[in-house]
Amino acid sequence: MIDGIAIYVLWLREMTRFVRAKSRVIGTLGMPLFFMAFLGLGFSRAQLPNLPPGVDYIRFLVPGIVGMTLLFSSTFAGISVLWDREFGFLKEIMVAPVSRVSIVLGRIAGGATTSLVQGAVILLLSVPLGFSISDPVGVLLAVLIMLLIAVVFISLGLVFASNMKDIHGFNLITNFIVFPLFLLSGALFPIGNLPAQVQVFALLDPLTYGVDGLRAALLGSSSFPLALDLAVLTLSSLVMVALGAFFFERCRC
Repeated sequence: MIDGIAIYVLWLREMTRFVRAKSRVIGTLGMPLFFMAFLGLGFSRAQLPNLPPGVDYIRFLVPGIVGMTLLFSSTFAGISVLWDREFGFLKEIMVAPVSRVSIVLGRIAGGATTSLVQGAVILLLSVPLGFSISDPVGVLLAVLIMLLIAVVFISLGLVFASNMKDIHGFNLITNFIVFPLFLLSGALFPIGNLPAQVQVFALLDPLTYGVDGLRAALLGSSSFPLALDLAVLTLSSLVMVALGAFFFERCRC
């Protein structure tokens, strides 16, 4: 049975930790800002093949960097499970009279909110670099897509954390998984520039549809229909939440 109070308490705890950990926020935003500034300005005059008509590289890049921010911040949110296990907090909430599904949903809600805030900050910081935000409806749609991306990859981080006990091992495994997901997603360049064999793996990457959906919402240009992007993200989020709950239920915490 789902306990709304438990979900709220865990969400509030994640938000409190996020507000207090200023160094964590700065560190998480640092790499996306460097990518956006140096790649966006460095390739601003480059003529990359398969760019949408009338879209320069900085405008093409920004949705990809937002997706990158969500991917990294969401996946690494799973490390909080390992820290809670290390310091005994996880054992305390596991013996509370609430279902483990409620605990999973609370963690996903908190992690998704913090990831959404970080993605929104990157989007706002892109404006001085030349990105324009003019369509309020597109922004609202982008927020929905960002939320779905965050849910998918927070759940992925929970799957990893539920099956691991070593924090350093978690970092290594997630880096091994996250960077290929990022590079295959078309965040930095159109996936049409990849070899045909590699494009197959790009099409299996949920982040591909997240980045494409952000471009559809913010730029009005995308490789796939927006309905397809939303359908894949929604299905992926449902599947990953179910997997996260399943492995967390089996976790010996």
